[in-house]
Amino acid sequence: MMTPTLSKSTQIYLIFIGLIILTACNRKGKVDVSNIPVTVTVERFDHDFDRMRTGNMPVLAIELQKKYGVFYQDFIERILPAGSTRDTAYFATLRKVFGNKAYLDLKHEVDSVYPNLDKQNEELTDAFRRIEYYFHKKQLPKVYAYFSGFQTQTAIGNGYVGIGLDLFLGAKSKFYPALIESFPRYISHHFTPQNITPRVVEAMLREDMYPERDADKSLLQKMIYNGKIMYAMDLLLPDVPDSVKIRYTEPQMKWCKTFKSQIWGYFLEENLLYETDYQKIQQYLTDAPFTPGLGEKNESAPKLGVWTGWQIVRQYMEKHPDVTLPQLLGMTDAQKILNDSKYHPKQGEE
Repeated sequence: MMTPTLSKSTQIYLIFIGLIILTACNRKGKVDVSNIPVTVTVERFDHDFDRMRTGNMPVLAIELQKKYGVFYQDFIERILPAGSTRDTAYFATLRKVFGNKAYLDLKHEVDSVYPNLDKQNEELTDAFRRIEYYFHKKQLPKVYAYFSGFQTQTAIGNGYVGIGLDLFLGAKSKFYPALIESFPRYISHHFTPQNITPRVVEAMLREDMYPERDADKSLLQKMIYNGKIMYAMDLLLPDVPDSVKIRYTEPQMKWCKTFKSQIWGYFLEENLLYETDYQKIQQYLTDAPFTPGLGEKNESAPKLGVWTGWQIVRQYMEKHPDVTLPQLLGMTDAQKILNDSKYHPKQGEE
């Protein structure tokens, strides 16, 4: 039997196709970061803090300030808050906190859901290695875990990022129904362990690395800003489902894909792209059970401006493979990104 041979032109063609496929994989963040010397170990501040409940509070306070630096002050004064660390009057507040049965119940629940943070350490290590890969000059923060009585899910400070474990206890946690006024079901549905790493990365991007510019007033500018953040999450969290990145349910994600062209048509027909009225455009940018005016039985997805901006930026980057992630995030001309993306979704298009 003869072995078929390939012509030289065919070989060159196959090599070219292979390079395209490799580039596409890299664009999706599937780069090998295993050799980057970054390891994340989440410090259990919640455990160290609890030692003050039964130990020598003044001595332990000094130890915690030394170990956690500015985070200790931020936790006491802003996250908890219990008073100023500049004097010891806040100790009385801490004793009241520790003496409350609600504290012990919450501590028990947090410890039962998170006996360790091994999975989160692994996920954050991979994400932080990718941050190092794309942003070489970025000083990576320390990561601390705390719980604050349902005050703050993530906290960004000088050299640290904090994780409020009490707001990641799982969608069916017994605590969340009592907090429905602060955290409606459509929000607490995403208070799951799976959301910890995406929320940490998103907080770092939005609050530390690339905060939104005050000059971005129009819906289009806000769409593109959010789209760039979501695209960065694509590269930094390549194994996280899109629904988790944007905090959608699977039906909401399916709805967006099904009505992709109608969503874009709605923005154009209603002349919304250049709208700057804050109250008018917020409904397309924030969490909600659905988007008013779209969908027949309130089955539409929320924050459609974020989702659409994401699709525009993805298409722009597909057409401009030479643009790096830092370059993309540094771009300020939203109109140019829209124009160069040639975004015109068609009916039935994925």
